[in-house]
Amino acid sequence: MDYVLKQHDIVQRDEASIDFNDRGYHFGDGIYEVVRTYNGTPFALEEHLDRFYESAKKLDMDLAISRETLIGLINQLISKNQLKTGIVYLQVTRGVQDRNHLYSREITPVLTGYVASLDRKHEVMQNGIDLWLTKDVRWLRCDIKTINLLGNIMAKREAADQNCHEAIMHRDGTVTEGSSSNLFLIKDETLYTHPATNLILNGITRQVVIKLAKQAGLNVVEEAFPIDVLAIADEAFITSTTMEITPVRSIKGDVDASIHVGPLTKNLQEAFNNLIS
Repeated sequence: MDYVLKQHDIVQRDEASIDFNDRGYHFGDGIYEVVRTYNGTPFALEEHLDRFYESAKKLDMDLAISRETLIGLINQLISKNQLKTGIVYLQVTRGVQDRNHLYSREITPVLTGYVASLDRKHEVMQNGIDLWLTKDVRWLRCDIKTINLLGNIMAKREAADQNCHEAIMHRDGTVTEGSSSNLFLIKDETLYTHPATNLILNGITRQVVIKLAKQAGLNVVEEAFPIDVLAIADEAFITSTTMEITPVRSIKGDVDASIHVGPLTKNLQEAFNNLIS
């Protein structure tokens, strides 16, 4: 894609640059959002922006741009790049400052963004994926969508080395979430998922799925559960902006389980498809 977002302007990609002293480069001091687009329209944009501004607030960061202006820039970015099915990536770092752990509140945040085409992953959404269960070693503010993702990416690499698509993490035997997704289990027609505390990121697709499940008459329980229950789940699936609702067919690592791609997961996928279309 030829056009990117830099501060309040849409510019050619080769015209954009990042300062060497950007705090995002030195400290991972920033936040981001990934918004799905279907047929050129951003999906759940208001919810994504709610989380974007809330993450900034939690990090004592003033985005220095109004919501209305940012929405306009997002739509311009989509239009200029003629994006249909894909993603919009937004990032704000605290700004440019000589390297110092103590940040200044006087510096200007740096806003960047781009789009990318990304097809829906129909095959894995139909057939399911394998998960690798491993320890959650991240910091305790996983509710903030920060660009500092080392714990997540190391878990993702570990899963890939075990021929698994995604890592699912646990703290002292309690399941939290995936390296880039949220996890749901179904048992006796009840949907279980970790509550939206500081230990997980409250995924936008997670929120959408909970609403769809309740509309379908499913009992939804948001509570922490031990790794033992993974082996007795009737169904399981992950959710994320790019993976939507993707069923789980097996779990490996600290638990060994085979799971069928079941009817309730398929029903939720159908409801999600109806929503985005």
